[in-house]
Amino acid sequence: MLTPKDEELIGYLRLNAREPVASLARKLGLSRTTVQDRLRRLEARGLIAGYAVKLAEDLDRGGIRAYVTLEVEPRRQVDVARSLAKMPQIEALHTVSGKFDLVALARTKSAEEMDRMLDMMGAMPGVVRTESAVILSTKLDRR
Repeated sequence: MLTPKDEELIGYLRLNAREPVASLARKLGLSRTTVQDRLRRLEARGLIAGYAVKLAEDLDRGGIRAYVTLEVEPRRQVDVARSLAKMPQIEALHTVSGKFDLVALARTKSAEEMDRMLDMMGAMPGVVRTESAVILSTKLDRR
């Protein structure tokens, strides 16, 4: 169970995972040692699974990204998810509610590669239909 201070700490880390512990302590109104202990506890419990690098936009611009929604036959979702997980172009895969069953975030080097990848996804056993939305620009990304 997270305390309100744990949630606040995680919120600050979402904005900047490299923020110094002393700065976090000041913002939280806690001692540096207390914040370090909270971080260790959250990491040990697996609530903080890791820290990531967020690349500058000009480095991260390469290629094309798209959200791909997939409608999957009943009882085939696990098989389709395993097949998608083997594709290096898939950066994230989510189960969702609504008319689609899965949403994938895909990245390819070119429009041609995206087209081939979408054809492969649509031809997977169990996939009923796909719909894609190419990302034109990112207005906000707090990850």
